[in-house]
Amino acid sequence: MVGPRSWIGGLFNRSSNKRNEKFIDYLLTPLQEERLHRLQERLHTPFDESCPDHQKALRVLWDAAFPDVTLNGLISEQWKEMGWQGPNPSTDFRGCGFISLENLLFFAKNYPESFRRLLFKQDGNRAMWEYPFAVAGINVSFMLIQMLDLYSAKPRCLPGINFVRLLAENEEAFDVLYCIAFEMMDAQWLAMHASYMEFNEVLQVTRTQLQRELSLEDINRIHDLPAYNLLYH
Repeated sequence: MVGPRSWIGGLFNRSSNKRNEKFIDYLLTPLQEERLHRLQERLHTPFDESCPDHQKALRVLWDAAFPDVTLNGLISEQWKEMGWQGPNPSTDFRGCGFISLENLLFFAKNYPESFRRLLFKQDGNRAMWEYPFAVAGINVSFMLIQMLDLYSAKPRCLPGINFVRLLAENEEAFDVLYCIAFEMMDAQWLAMHASYMEFNEVLQVTRTQLQRELSLEDINRIHDLPAYNLLYH
């Protein structure tokens, strides 16, 4: 089920929309600047398989996904059941870093019903070759970082600019947006009757839809996004 290493990160860079290079001059409020800086610090934290906190986070993720199954070790063939590419999930984080694990943990903790529905592909008529859940999650994180222009000193695209406002209202806005995006991706997957090789196209359509929602004028909170209603609490 799980594909080649090119699934991680850079795969979707080739098919992403061209970034709006027109610089939009605007000032960040002190709160916006502070929270954006903290988020960007998270983006630059690599996954370290020797770090006890990172090891613990992986185990917590396993327990959230399979609470009744004992994990044999941080390197185990069991991880493939969650949709990692091999027995050592730490190798998959090289494309996006620790924040992609934090996103999955946030999803599992705050929207457990949605998390499990997507993990176990419980809704809709599914393809014989489904997308691998965990690796898809890493690519959702990577897509959002690019879409929101978060590696820049401050975003220069309208969705990114609007996102910074939402971040000031709720410091967990990026993590909530991740959960929304994952649900949107799965809904689009079902609508397109997609299979494994079409994941790239599905993620691109999801990105376009999310950009539209983040460009709406009446979005004052992350929970105001229309697609937030896809999440199960």
